[in-house]
Amino acid sequence: MRRLIPTGDAARPVAFAEVPPPVPEPGEAMIKVEAFAPNRGETFLLEHPRPGLLPGKDVAGLVVQAAADGSGPAAGTRVVGHPAQGGWAAYATVPTHSLAVLPHGVDSARAAALPLAGITALRLLRAAGSLAGARVLLTGASGGVGHYVTELAAGAGARLTAVTATPARGARLAELGAHLVHDVAAAQGPFDVVLESTGGPHLPTALAKVRPGGLLVWFGQACRAPVALDFFELLNGPERVTIQHFHYAGDPYASDLAALVHLVEGDRLHPEIGRTADWAETADTLVDLRERRIRGKAVLLTGEER
Repeated sequence: MRRLIPTGDAARPVAFAEVPPPVPEPGEAMIKVEAFAPNRGETFLLEHPRPGLLPGKDVAGLVVQAAADGSGPAAGTRVVGHPAQGGWAAYATVPTHSLAVLPHGVDSARAAALPLAGITALRLLRAAGSLAGARVLLTGASGGVGHYVTELAAGAGARLTAVTATPARGARLAELGAHLVHDVAAAQGPFDVVLESTGGPHLPTALAKVRPGGLLVWFGQACRAPVALDFFELLNGPERVTIQHFHYAGDPYASDLAALVHLVEGDRLHPEIGRTADWAETADTLVDLRERRIRGKAVLLTGEER
């Protein structure tokens, strides 16, 4: 079968290889991949790929071999999945605790855009607590996670300010109900909750805008620069602010995937897909995703969708 493997070349991060199909563990189903969605974090891993790296965490397709232990969906079922790796291939094995069934109304392209970004958004908002009427600041808002957070938070009654690099990258966020600014320093606080994903010098600026007793949830470092906090500067800022480190990972994923699919089917969540292309264009798409030339998610199609 065909699989995309790392090359170590920043200009062409992946290339096709012919390899044997994967062998599923007893609790894994074999999926014929119809669509997959890379994440920007995966583009960073490809800059200096570790030996044995098989990228691909967000897939949608058809179960062609059910799990041997009897768990999960039967063969012939359309699913969305979140494997640990290996999804950029004609076939992938996915643990059944990381699969959700797709209804007829949800196509593979939209489904593939859901897993990592959508699960992150759901779990991030749970960490933030009740948002009805809350003032929320979201940095790095124009990626896949940011679009889901914005739509879900606005739907929950939050008053959300979103930080994007340009007006064009924030256009859809404004349609979803966000107030846009293009520099975190321009955000008019104080905020009850700050959801911070850029790191570097942006986090201290965002932290200064939290109300006394408020919460900052730190869930990314997209600028790729470490954060420096000055204790004495904090003394002049808001009092008793909580800084919470957040990472989405932790099995099982099936229930959150099912919740996301249900929201999409009910027209209450709309994946923002900035590019859909054949998987022959994966290398170029990865470069554009890494360089922030794609708004929202990118989805690659294997040509196998039914």
